[in-house]
Amino acid sequence: MLTWPIIRKGLAYILGGRLYIKNGHLPPAEHKIPEDFIGICVASAPDIGMDDYVISQLYALGIHQIRLDFSYGDLESFNARFLQRLIDENFQITLHLVQPFANAVKMESMTEQTQWKTFVRAVLERFGSQVTRVEIGATINRKRWAGYTVDGFLQAWDIAYKEIKQHGITLAGPNLTDFEPIYNIGILSMLKARKQLPDIHTDNLFSERVSEPERFDHRIFKYRWAIWFKYNLVKKARLFKKISTDFGVKHFMSPVAFWAIYRIERLLPDGEQKQADYAARYMILNAASGALDQAYWGAMICHREGLINDGLTDAEYPPLERVTHYKNVDGDRNNFRYHPSFYAMQTVTALIQGATYKTAIATAHGLEVHHFQTARHNVHALWTINGKVALLQAIYHAADLLQAEIINRDGEPLTETHIIDESPIYLRWPIDQAVTAKPDIGLAKDLAIHAHIPDLQYYPFNQNGWFGLILARNADEAALLGQQLNPENLSSPQKDKALRHARNAIWALPDPRDASRKVTVKQPVKMYPHKQFLDRFKPSKAKRSWNGAVELLRRGVETARPVAFFEREHDTSLKQNFYICDYVAADCSVGDMFVHFAKGNKDFYIASKNITISAQETYMQLAQYLSIMHGRGTFFRDLSGGNVLVRVQDDKKLHFSLIDTARARFYTYPTPIDQRLSDLARICNKLHWAGRECFLGLYLAKSGRKIKFSVKLPFYLYDFKVAFKRKFGRKGIRNLIRKFKKAN
Repeated sequence: MLTWPIIRKGLAYILGGRLYIKNGHLPPAEHKIPEDFIGICVASAPDIGMDDYVISQLYALGIHQIRLDFSYGDLESFNARFLQRLIDENFQITLHLVQPFANAVKMESMTEQTQWKTFVRAVLERFGSQVTRVEIGATINRKRWAGYTVDGFLQAWDIAYKEIKQHGITLAGPNLTDFEPIYNIGILSMLKARKQLPDIHTDNLFSERVSEPERFDHRIFKYRWAIWFKYNLVKKARLFKKISTDFGVKHFMSPVAFWAIYRIERLLPDGEQKQADYAARYMILNAASGALDQAYWGAMICHREGLINDGLTDAEYPPLERVTHYKNVDGDRNNFRYHPSFYAMQTVTALIQGATYKTAIATAHGLEVHHFQTARHNVHALWTINGKVALLQAIYHAADLLQAEIINRDGEPLTETHIIDESPIYLRWPIDQAVTAKPDIGLAKDLAIHAHIPDLQYYPFNQNGWFGLILARNADEAALLGQQLNPENLSSPQKDKALRHARNAIWALPDPRDASRKVTVKQPVKMYPHKQFLDRFKPSKAKRSWNGAVELLRRGVETARPVAFFEREHDTSLKQNFYICDYVAADCSVGDMFVHFAKGNKDFYIASKNITISAQETYMQLAQYLSIMHGRGTFFRDLSGGNVLVRVQDDKKLHFSLIDTARARFYTYPTPIDQRLSDLARICNKLHWAGRECFLGLYLAKSGRKIKFSVKLPFYLYDFKVAFKRKFGRKGIRNLIRKFKKAN
């Protein structure tokens, strides 16, 4: 589809400076959101009971704008029956006429043109006067899905345009997908020259490729320029609206968008929860942009992208993507279940449709606070980007919070909440109550959380100059932890009573929640002069340990569950901070196993379990664990063998758990190969080369790589670094002094 005429027309528009809106990434204030702003793509099945089910779910969602795909043969199939039912129920219907792929690829032939014309005419004669609009085009900038050449599409459009206009029906199209404006500009230019512009410009306004709805799109100018150019969802929507207006098209809508759960789970294991977060955030931002007449989710029922899971597997997904043709509902209704996104969509639909968007109180800097106003309420929608947190008390005055009705993402009332995280919440006040946010609001500085730990909540700790967070089941448990583990009563023990005592003291205490369990406490006790200077500009060690742990858990990488962290405010010593986590009872560490294998042993005996694990089994399972860790965007940076604890099950399944998490870095994309090798070089330092090559071969095979010199080089360099430090570093000097004293 990217032909020279499209490129030329697109570049002329862009280089002429027309693809620009000042502060386009910010939502404009004071605009009305349509009463029927949110729509959804639907389908049915041969079983007539599916019609009843789908319609009942539409009523439950409160959505009246629907989009139905209609293709060859559907006039004689269940789809015609379903369409008539939707008409009888008075839904606002976008009828999307889809040409099958095999026919679209041959659209330049007279035979196909005749068949297309016959189909369009027959559909319009039967249903045209009863639908809200007809859409032509289906992801036409994806030839592998749609099948069109430019000339083929223009032929299809020409035929449909003439038929639709003869019937006086509203025409929508051309249904491009993603943010690729050069196509929109080129196609609209051609349609304008033919005097065949649509009444509504349609583009499937996905944000899935940038992972989060509010993120700046790194795929336009790559990561280093993304923040500079600020192409977020709001800006994309406003630019598409500008393109529409510049070509004389008054209306713009997005007919399909979704987050596929399996794509989310490439990085984050909480796929269903994240889909729900994104659904709410996506619709709020589209409404805030003021650019769209409607924004649709699709498909409604599908295990991958739907609000309702059809109970099927990826192997049963249809060959053609449902964004191009949502042909029918699959699966047994007895196996259907709601995804959390169903409730999230239900809630956002009820709260923002028909409202006036007043202003963005905060946006585009990690914290989102958007003010809507209905006839009865002022509504604030709040959330952060993934993994971040803001404190409600830092945004609102206490008196306003006491008067607020707080609703969670899924429409449930919240009786106690102190934070804002990536899962949106709504604060609602009576229309006559004026609410003013505090000045200079923002994210809690350098603080991360994992929003979706089941049955646990975060409670801020503020006492006598100490700040921290406590992770607990409820306020009573948080109060118990805050009292029993109060930082003013914590002090590091002597070396002989500590689990470790060097730069950091690590010791165990009884768990206040369960006398049969323990917690681990970590406190920095020794700071070298250069570290004391450099660390002054970093978060406290306790906060870094907390952040590392929750980020690992957020990515589904096992580590000791955090309990709390505390830090003395304005502490210049950098030692008045404590990180507390669950105590991990391990059978051994990876370091123990690697030292044993390096001596030529083929098996490792776990005395506590009376189990023997082979080197090959160890390498295989560790390679799988670290491959997942790196694939989900973790660069651990301190991956020594002693920092990977091992528990062994009776079936010889190894459970790895990371400790000492303060140095880890995290990305919204898989960890680059050079940083992966840096981690692997550390963990393999005490392993012999035969073992390294076996382990590396297993690890690299998961990404289709082989062991080359460029792969081995980081290992040689790290071996040299360790040997050098042992001889000439602090430990080496201490050893020389010790030997000198013994000699004298």
